[in-house]
Formats: sequence, C-alpha cells, structure tokens
Amino acid sequence: MITCISQLLDTPTLGKVQALAEAARFEDGRASAGWHARTVKANHQAERHDPATREAAALVAAALRGNAVFAAAVRPRHLRTPLLARYGVGEAYGTHVDDALMAGPDGPLRTDVAVTVFLAAPDSYGGGELAIEDGAGEQAFKLGAGDAIAYPATTLHRVAEVTSGERLVAVTWVQSLVRDPARREILFDLETAKRQVFAQQGKGEAFDLLAKSHANLLRQWMEP
Repeated sequence: MITCISQLLDTPTLGKVQALAEAARFEDGRASAGWHARTVKANHQAERHDPATREAAALVAAALRGNAVFAAAVRPRHLRTPLLARYGVGEAYGTHVDDALMAGPDGPLRTDVAVTVFLAAPDSYGGGELAIEDGAGEQAFKLGAGDAIAYPATTLHRVAEVTSGERLVAVTWVQSLVRDPARREILFDLETAKRQVFAQQGKGEAFDLLAKSHANLLRQWMEP
C-alpha cells in the first residue's frame, strides 16, 4: 500500500528542518547504498553525525511517530534514524530495491516500509519524481513541502533526474509490527471504516463488530 500523508511537517517544523539542512555538511550519497544500488545512485546526503543533521532527523522522526495516519498505515515497530538527501541538476537514483536489512538504533532493522518526506516545494525544482513500481505499473510522486509518502520497501523504485533547482528530502525505513503489506492494508481499511462508522453512528453494534474484527486480526498478525 502506498500512503501519502499531507502536511506531516507543520510550517514551523518544516522551516526548522529546511534551515538545518542548509547548515548541515553533505557527502557523496553512494556511501550509504548497497553494492548494486551504488552503481545507479547520484546524490548527496547529510553527514549522519553532523549536529544539524541529528537535530533535523529528530524533528522528522518525532513528526512520524506522532502522526495518526502513519501509525495506522505502517504499524511501526522500529524507525531508522532519518537522513537528509539532496539532488542537484543532473542527479538521480536509478531503479533499485532497498536493502532488506539496515542498521537501526537497536540493532539490525528489517526494512518493511520506506518513507520519503518532501522538504522542497515541487515548483522549486524540475524532475526529481519518486517513481514506484507496483502491479499497475509505475506511479510517480512529487508531493508538497512537508508532505510524506510511505510505501513497501519491497518495490522497485527510482528518483527521476533533476533538471533544474534542487530536490531536498528526508528518507527513512521502518520495521513494521505487521510484516505483510497486504495485511497492513486490510488493517488500515478496517481502522478507517471503524472511525467513519463511529463518527456517523456512534458506538453501536456495527462499530463493535468492526472493532472486534480489527483487534482480533491485530492479535493474529502482529509480531511484537
């Protein structure tokens, strides 16, 4: 399931992250890519131990952890420390699949879900779309500054070449409590339906049955 989250970062937080990105030191982005992805990656990433990078990453992580849509769609167990990535003119990231395991804050992290938080206004740069392959073909995304997209890390995806301006994003990966993306989608749909029924009818029989089914599927599918 591909989930777009509008205004993950509010205006003050977005401004802080943008300012911190301006202050951060950037290095060749190929250093963090797997051996095969490194051959198609051309961008720059903020140094992980730079104080500005660490502060920006903490702000992005806090916004993700506090977002209800992200929680319902992703069911996060572990969140990798976000990193800042910058694409100038002529830079791109060719078709690749993310590494299945990455270093996380508490040891190896299984990358179930990838997340991109857009930090630059879409009209401030040309190209730079995030293109994700699924059963329907390739879908391209270029969201507003402060918006985020979460999608299965199992997919082939790429970043189109930037033709003008600069693409600035924060990216991270999540190990979910529910490994299977199809099951995550079912749980998200049930959560959405449950809230809609409650808003329209209150806590009645229909809501209780939805809540029961949702809770029991969580019990079956979660990996605590």
